Amino acid sequence: MRHPPRSVLSVVGAAVALVGTVIAPVVTASGAAPACTVEYSVTSQWGTGFQGAVSITNNMAALSSWSVTFDFTGGQKVTQGWTAKWSQSGTTVTAANESWNGSLGSGSSVSAGFLASWSGSNAAPTNFKLNGTTCNVDTEPSPTPTPTPTPSPTEPPATGEAPELHVSGNKLVDSAGATRRLLGVNRSGGEFMCVQGHGIWDGPVDDASVQAIADWEANTVRIPLNEECWLGLSNIKPEYAGANYIAAVKDLVAKVEAHGMTPMVELHWSYGQYTGNSSGCSDVHASCQKPMPDMQYTPSFWTSVASTFKDDRAVVFDLFNEPYPDRATSTTTQAWTCWKDGGNCPGIGYEVAGMQDLVDAVRGTGAENLILAGGLAYANDLSQWLTYKPSDPTGNLAAGYHVYNFNSCASETCWNSTLAPVAAQVPLVAGEIGENTCSHSFTDTVMKWFDDRGLSYLGWTWNTWDCSSGPSLISSYDGTPTSYGTGLRDHLRALNG
Repeated sequence: MRHPPRSVLSVVGAAVALVGTVIAPVVTASGAAPACTVEYSVTSQWGTGFQGAVSITNNMAALSSWSVTFDFTGGQKVTQGWTAKWSQSGTTVTAANESWNGSLGSGSSVSAGFLASWSGSNAAPTNFKLNGTTCNVDTEPSPTPTPTPTPSPTEPPATGEAPELHVSGNKLVDSAGATRRLLGVNRSGGEFMCVQGHGIWDGPVDDASVQAIADWEANTVRIPLNEECWLGLSNIKPEYAGANYIAAVKDLVAKVEAHGMTPMVELHWSYGQYTGNSSGCSDVHASCQKPMPDMQYTPSFWTSVASTFKDDRAVVFDLFNEPYPDRATSTTTQAWTCWKDGGNCPGIGYEVAGMQDLVDAVRGTGAENLILAGGLAYANDLSQWLTYKPSDPTGNLAAGYHVYNFNSCASETCWNSTLAPVAAQVPLVAGEIGENTCSHSFTDTVMKWFDDRGLSYLGWTWNTWDCSSGPSLISSYDGTPTSYGTGLRDHLRALNG
């Protein structure tokens, strides 16, 4: 997608008056220490708003990341927070650690504050969970921070090993030669939170939230990235840039693999000023979708990413989210030439890195990981993909495709004429599928067409946004689906059940 919403919430400005503190009770009938305790307080309150805080104590094993959830019962709405990444879906509020305070040792505490609106009543929540474990109740500490539930007979346990994939003809196969399909979800956030100065991820990326993805029977998670954040350029806050950003990405990749799923890292937002047709923004920085990657930073980005993951062949590289040089150039030939070879493309004011440049950057590190390259028209047009296919010395290149109900190529007629010939030659992966109707009739059609041909697809997106403003699969990071997400969840479970 071109425009993921901002996760940060607007600031409430108002004069405040000190009010009494409300603290959630800790129930310890037999004297055993709770697995975790959360104290909730309202420190200030005014006509339509209040300031609150939570203090979390972890009595389990040490955590490398944390996420606290609770439910409001009086219609309260969080509007801003600090010392944690705050979000709210319906009545459920989530406070997840920032990149710099994720470590929470056994017996350690952390506090975070927020502003919120209220009307009618401002009842304190009573049910709190830390990484899925209920707090403030008499229970022995868990032996691990994120216990894995016993799988059902139809749910194979996580192997802790993601497959190493490579191209064989027009199929993806693992190291044993078994055919594999990439079926899963996108986890948006890493492309926009850092450049907007709000964090690295949008919502929790702890083990429990990754387990929730695996519980849908997904086997792949696509992780959008931002090149300025990865490279640590000066316009990005240091706490969200460079080594801190890279460490956060590596940590999420490791969590995805620990659940036996394939991590797909992709460049979503890049540098370069473009103000022409269909411009997403006038900013030179990587704050929106650009028509093509830039030569100044993108090859360096992929050299660094490939060097980071070249010893882990399970990681898939998706070169560039949604190219659209066709909106800038005068002819289709110019657009496809720009897509492959880069350089000074008509209508684009910065020097472009073509797909061949990026393949060369990856392979120049010695990385042999599977690479995806999308097409034109926001990766929706593959009509001349085979003609302009980049050269890959390893032969480990697949075609990437995106399709939504509002795209030009969004019918079986178009898929039969433009996708089928590509899929007959190389593996075809729909890195994004979705619809903006809060239903799943269109994606049902997409999945059936791809299933009939043994192809891969991933739903956009595993984020708790309002599905009416964009395709959002979930309403809670515990995996509760939206009406749109229900279609993908039930379909994946039916395929693997």
